Amino acid sequence: MKRSEIQSAIHWAKELLADSGFALPMFADWSLQDWQAHKQEAGTIIKTMRGWDVTTFGHEDFTQMGAVLFTIRNGLLDGSAGCPYAEKLIMMKEGQVLPNHYHAQKTEDIINRGGGVLLIKVYNSLPDGTVDRTGDVRILCDGIESYVPAGTEVEITRGNSMTIYPGLYHLFTPKPGCGDLIVGEVSSINNDNIDNYFEDPRPRFIPVEEDVPVEIPLCNEYEQLL
Repeated sequence: MKRSEIQSAIHWAKELLADSGFALPMFADWSLQDWQAHKQEAGTIIKTMRGWDVTTFGHEDFTQMGAVLFTIRNGLLDGSAGCPYAEKLIMMKEGQVLPNHYHAQKTEDIINRGGGVLLIKVYNSLPDGTVDRTGDVRILCDGIESYVPAGTEVEITRGNSMTIYPGLYHLFTPKPGCGDLIVGEVSSINNDNIDNYFEDPRPRFIPVEEDVPVEIPLCNEYEQLL
């Protein structure tokens, strides 16, 4: 993905959040120069990979697969930095998909924070990590338990949520015709380097084609750029 496309996507996400009245912490607006100037006191933010994240999951077209994410809070699994929980936002344009995957460690509440309607397609995982396409799936929506057939798209309207527990395959997409989407995630500690298991092997972070100067570093680029 080109740097210019990444930065355009971040500006779009900022506008979407502003239109919804969702304010981000101050470091969301730091330039590369600001990050370099605050590197020492921002050590916890850097270690726990808080900040902007733009990915296509290896797909060639960001308009079809991908998202803009912003991690607000996070910690390290060994307890050496940050807090024992995580919070992030996932901004998706209508037409985008976040591909089918599960987490082995993380439990997360996925919340519709604004915009359109979120569809979450769910499957169980089998002991070997593959998708169970036949077994009924246990879901928890704001604490209400039910069972749905494998492959069901659960509709999450604004203010409502689903708990994604370890081993539960899930695929996100905005419901067609309902607009762009702000998804909230409140979870146990998030480690995107080791705890994403995709149905089809995919990179969580993607290479960047440097066609313009860096305005805002991504959360996986701090060691490289600061």
